[in-house]
Amino acid sequence: MTVDHLNQLLLVCSLVLLIAVAAVRLSSRSGLPSLLIYLGIGIAIGQDGLGGVVFDNAELTQLLGYAALVVILAEGGLGTKWKEIRPALPRAAMLSTVGVAVSVGVTAAGAHYLAGLEWRQALLIGAVVSSTDAAAVFSVLRSVPLPARLTGVLEAESGFNDAPVVILVVAFSTAGPVEHWYTLIGEIALELTIGAAVGLAVGWLGAYGMRHVALPASGLYPIAVMAIAVSAYAAGALAHGSGFLAVYLAAMILGNAKLPHSPATRGFAEGLGWIGQIGMFVLLGLLVTPHNLLDDIVPALLIGMILTIVARPLSVFVSLLPFRMDWQEKTLLSWAGLRGAVPIVLATIPMVTDIPGSERVFNIVFVLVVVYTLIQGPTLPWLARRLRLGDGEEAADLGIESAPLERLRGHLLSTSIGPVSRMHGVEVGELRMPAGAAVTLIVRDGSSFVPSPSTVLRRGDELLVVATDPVRDAAERRLQAVSQGGKLAGWLGTGGHGGPRPGDSGDSGERRRGRRSAG
Repeated sequence: MTVDHLNQLLLVCSLVLLIAVAAVRLSSRSGLPSLLIYLGIGIAIGQDGLGGVVFDNAELTQLLGYAALVVILAEGGLGTKWKEIRPALPRAAMLSTVGVAVSVGVTAAGAHYLAGLEWRQALLIGAVVSSTDAAAVFSVLRSVPLPARLTGVLEAESGFNDAPVVILVVAFSTAGPVEHWYTLIGEIALELTIGAAVGLAVGWLGAYGMRHVALPASGLYPIAVMAIAVSAYAAGALAHGSGFLAVYLAAMILGNAKLPHSPATRGFAEGLGWIGQIGMFVLLGLLVTPHNLLDDIVPALLIGMILTIVARPLSVFVSLLPFRMDWQEKTLLSWAGLRGAVPIVLATIPMVTDIPGSERVFNIVFVLVVVYTLIQGPTLPWLARRLRLGDGEEAADLGIESAPLERLRGHLLSTSIGPVSRMHGVEVGELRMPAGAAVTLIVRDGSSFVPSPSTVLRRGDELLVVATDPVRDAAERRLQAVSQGGKLAGWLGTGGHGGPRPGDSGDSGERRRGRRSAG
């Protein structure tokens, strides 16, 4: 590649990114899933489109797709709140194992007997489309305010089920007979165990190091956090475990460790997640050849109907039999099993290994994902309202940024009072901050001043709070409690100087912000 080629490549890539960013606005207004717009951009510049770019490198697409998935899972893990996802772990584990097995079996049987595919092709399609897509799930959950018990299940499932599906797709893509089912089960269990162990270890060690090392610039914290998360994937994969599970768990630990500059870290990770999504979908759009899809449209629609109406609901209801959940919740979980780039990326595995009929498998998966994402994504908010599972806006609309003051053994908290925060109208003295913490500066309408105890706080104010190291967490919990419960927080059961009690919604706003910032 010459310098002129590099200049042309940079120009094309920057224009594609700008168009994709503008498309997000169109997506938010129209309800059209953004991944379809990105796929459309790739098709438009491909060999059948206006650009005429010929691209058929399935192996490169698979490698770059894996890299993008690592970034997307890391970003999703950083925005996942442990308090929200912990009760959902048993359900997500069942959906990621038993649910995947049921979905693969039902979908493959339908593809063989109804669509007329050979058994290997049918099993490949059943395995490929049984994985919910993390990018699609995290994206939709930003716009659909579901109860925490459901979002936790969906987020954990999308982070967990990649590993079993990848193992199944690789097994079905090997030449010769497929291994015995009990061998595959043992391999899945081993890879999940190794991946979980590596992810937890790397995440804990990374969080410990980040809390005890003062970096010279705030911009280094997001880079370090993302590097730790990616290293978890690499270590897990090299240990013959699930790298996808490792990166998700490591990022989740880092995201819940209250590290310095955590909002900036989440913003940085969100930007990388968007780049990963855009690049992955555009590349997949380039790889597909539209005129070759015509013969596979009917089989794709038929298999997608089997997956959406039969396989996914059956897998959800069977997997969740041991748990007490309403039929409305199970119905929503059935419809929210969104597919996106992950199935399309996995469909490149048999292409790389030259399995007979692999191009047809890829085409069917591509059409299935596009059509049923177009149906499921926009209708999910409507279904949530019909099932009365929508969740209103939380009252604790508060953002807190923390910067360490190493020499003073203290912290500087930057607090923004949002439009629905009940901190509006509270006097500074009524905050009743713990001893060792104080509001030192208020920025209002572009002007800053030192408050007195009788200064009344207003919406839009930005507060600078200095807290010593021992009371830093208590100060943040107190601010969260007042934001949720007003000046009487603590006397009305919404948290006192020690912050919100377990189970209160004092920090639910923080959980919701983390979910909205996921990519």
